[in-house]
Order: sequence, then C-alpha cells, then structure tokens
Amino acid sequence: MGQLPQTTSLVAATITGGLVAGLFYSYACSVMPGLRLTDDRTFVETMQRINVAILNGWFFIAFLGTPVLIVLAVVLSLQGDGRSVLPWLVAALVLYGATLAVTFAVNVPMNNALGAAGELDRVPDLAAVRERFEAGWVRWNLVRTVTSTAAFGCLVWALVVHGTTLS
Repeated sequence: MGQLPQTTSLVAATITGGLVAGLFYSYACSVMPGLRLTDDRTFVETMQRINVAILNGWFFIAFLGTPVLIVLAVVLSLQGDGRSVLPWLVAALVLYGATLAVTFAVNVPMNNALGAAGELDRVPDLAAVRERFEAGWVRWNLVRTVTSTAAFGCLVWALVVHGTTLS
C-alpha cells in the first residue's frame, strides 16, 4: 500500500491531537486563571457562553477526529516497517482515551449542570453555582491537559520513529 497513507494518518493525528492539547492548555494557563479574577455573574455567564460556542464542527473534527486518526495510523502501521511506531501509537491512544473519559465523565456533565442553572437573572445564588463548578472543572481540565499533551508527545515521537524508518 505504500508509506503515504500511514504517514498522512500519523501527521493528521498529530496535528489534531496537538490542537486539542493546546485547547486544554489554553484553558489551564489563561482562560480559567483570567476568569478566576472575575465576579460570579461574569464567570458563570462566560462559561455558559463558551460551553455553547465550543460545540462546533471545527472543535469536533479535532476532538473526535484524533482517536479515529490514531486508530487508522495503528491499522496502517501493522505491516512492515510501520510496526516500529506501534508502541507510541498505542500509548497515544490510551492517553487520548483517558482525555475522552475525563471529558465525557466529568467536564461535560459539569458544563451541562452549569448550563442548567439557567438564565443569570433567575439564578438566586450565582456564587453557589460557581462554587459547585469552578474548582472541580479546573482540576479535571488539568488532568485532561496532561493526558492530551502526553498523547501529543507520543504522536510526535511516533513521527520521529516513522521518519527514521523511511530513510
């Protein structure tokens, strides 16, 4: 079949994985620290709006495309010289799987609960809404920042290993 499909899937997985790791990293080092300095109303309103805005095609292509592309790279690497990247691809898949698990088990339900608080003018205690959300969400976002960044690192190293098999 040739090296092009394997190389293409590996490059695409690395790019999308890097985009996702960068997204979570940006929340960890700028968005959430910036919002920490705001009042309760601004915090809740901003996070509610972000949680709606992020549900778009560009996000889903990277977020859900990454594991598909990693699996494709694994399948295309099962033969010949491609096998040398398999340990790194499997590690990336496991780490990215942890990212997905944290997102779907923790962050998404917290986002949904924040959205369910309703319109700000009808929320009797914005401080309580924020209190139930902020610290836990930040903590678990840090976990998925680490797991997605580690997955990205494994994909980068898989590219390096793959490159050495081409020469």
